[in-house]
Amino acid sequence: MKAIAPNYHLQVILDAIHDGLVAIDRQGKIVLLNPAAAEILGVQRDHAMDKPVGHIIPNSRMLLVLETGEPEINQRQELANKTILTSRLPVRDTNAAIIGAVAVFRNISEIKKLAEEITNLREIQSMLEAIINATQDAISVVDSQGRGILVNPAYKRITGYVESDVLGKPATVDIAQGESVHLQVLSSRLPVKGIQLKVGSAKKDVLVDGAPILVNDELKGSVAVIHDISEIKRLNEELDKAKQIIRTLEAKYDFKDIIATSPKMLEVVEQARKAANTPATILLLGESGTGKELFAHAIHNSSQRKHNQFIRVNCAALTGSLLESELFGYSDGAFTGARRGGKKGLFEQAGGGTIFLDEIGEISLGVQAKLLRVLQEKEIVRVGDAKQVSVDVRIIAATNIDLEEAVATGKFREDLYYRIRVIPLYIPPLRERLVEIPALARRLLGKFNQEYGRVVEDIAPDVLKVLQKYSWPGNVRELENILGRAIINMRFNETCICREHLPQFTAGPHTMPVSVAENDASVLVQPLGDVLADFEKDYIALVLKENQGNKTRAAKAMEISLRSLYYKLDKYGL
Repeated sequence: MKAIAPNYHLQVILDAIHDGLVAIDRQGKIVLLNPAAAEILGVQRDHAMDKPVGHIIPNSRMLLVLETGEPEINQRQELANKTILTSRLPVRDTNAAIIGAVAVFRNISEIKKLAEEITNLREIQSMLEAIINATQDAISVVDSQGRGILVNPAYKRITGYVESDVLGKPATVDIAQGESVHLQVLSSRLPVKGIQLKVGSAKKDVLVDGAPILVNDELKGSVAVIHDISEIKRLNEELDKAKQIIRTLEAKYDFKDIIATSPKMLEVVEQARKAANTPATILLLGESGTGKELFAHAIHNSSQRKHNQFIRVNCAALTGSLLESELFGYSDGAFTGARRGGKKGLFEQAGGGTIFLDEIGEISLGVQAKLLRVLQEKEIVRVGDAKQVSVDVRIIAATNIDLEEAVATGKFREDLYYRIRVIPLYIPPLRERLVEIPALARRLLGKFNQEYGRVVEDIAPDVLKVLQKYSWPGNVRELENILGRAIINMRFNETCICREHLPQFTAGPHTMPVSVAENDASVLVQPLGDVLADFEKDYIALVLKENQGNKTRAAKAMEISLRSLYYKLDKYGL
């Protein structure tokens, strides 16, 4: 075997290469094994020399090559815990006789593992591509520089753009109106939700959610999911038109929609529930913005008439003659421009249901006389006609003026006053139920989130304290205005109303600065009318107590009429 034994120089070269090298003689014993082979095989070089190759490499095919003389090139072979790629060759002498065999091999375990991982990654990539391409929502991906790197078919369908229009282009290339969600995400490294935009050449309305792509906390790009809401918006617009048509024919609210936690509101809600089960006419009293219309809706929906129509009439919005024709209708030719065949009035249209006369104190004396006939005789006469038409309608009236004073000055009929005041309900102003502000404010958040497309979740405790220190002359309507303006002042990614979002709000001489400290012990400035009203209420309660609840004696002691006393009792809920 001396013929294949390497000389000194060749041994140095063989020891230096990284591939394993094993040589055997004609008897199958190992005569050469370089350091790389010993390391791959996990054996001691001295221990392996002159040993049968089968003892060192149990599954070796070198003996087969020695026997057949056929080389085996680039064959994969599994060792105990490794995979090698080997080539086995016969060794011949000068006469072409086989005198041994040699194997050259390398460890490919890591390469095999990487190949398997690449295969898995390709399978995952194929699955993700199938999912991305199948979704009906458009997907857009940009790199950390804000340039497009991926879009799916739904994106192309919604925007009308193809890959060449957006890939490698700035993230703003597809936006027709609004701010790029990708740029917002890349600048803040935070997700954003529910951003309304117009995209593509057709300026389609879309709702976009965006999120950062972070790899080991390194920003690699941004992904956006785009929802086409153009059809939804069109349907909503049609629905809004339908609602405008039928808004006077239905009641939208119930008692569950009324926030009532203060004793005064709990009492008036209980009175309203009881009144709803009667056919009696109801008069809703209270300042502007306290929720009188809300009560009217709830009373109708809790009554036996809830399955019939609910018609709301703003008496202050119509002139006397126009209001008369709207309420009672008119006959053919009643006036110039009258519809041929005449027109049914709202009292006829509301047959079997409820008609809500808001701002009833604003109607003219002529219309008051006709309204009195409806209450007394249950019938109406159309404008320009003499025929009487029977109607079955329940009347709920509301006003924010002092009807007692209006009667005294001749602006409101006394007989009509007593007809509509069968069940009077006084709704307290917001300043008398400040405890309800947190619940009211959070209820309004839901409304604003829908209207503004926002996700405001809460109001900071110190903001609620500021709101509860204000007298609210505009009542709930003013609270709604302030919260709406606060949300407009917020950034899109902010979810809680804080002090800095509150506008400076004023009402006449009273101003509530947003800088009021939590421990501010200063006296709360209130309008003089509010202070006088509180004093009047307490004084009336005291005089009634002194007269053991006898209203006649109490009115005489205070030198006011009994009728005026009853009005004040209703007004203050006494």
